[in-house]
Amino acid sequence: MKIGSALAIYFLFFTFTAFLLLPFGVRTAEEVGEKAELGHAESAPHRFDLKRHLVRSAIVSALLFALFYANYVFGWIGAEDLDFYN
Repeated sequence: MKIGSALAIYFLFFTFTAFLLLPFGVRTAEEVGEKAELGHAESAPHRFDLKRHLVRSAIVSALLFALFYANYVFGWIGAEDLDFYN
């Protein structure tokens, strides 16, 4: 696998996990013990730490990419294994 392809696939994993991890670790103003500001949804996060979120996403996506790359090298699951109709 070329380095450009590996970086593109890692970026896809990173983007997927960034969206997947959005609801985890976020507390609303009510959970913190404060009142929500006027005009904000009650479910809006009290404080969103972008740096922490991106670090978590980078770690999870690195693990997922490592599994993907190991499967690419060792061939554990191939396209023929996913053919459920034949």
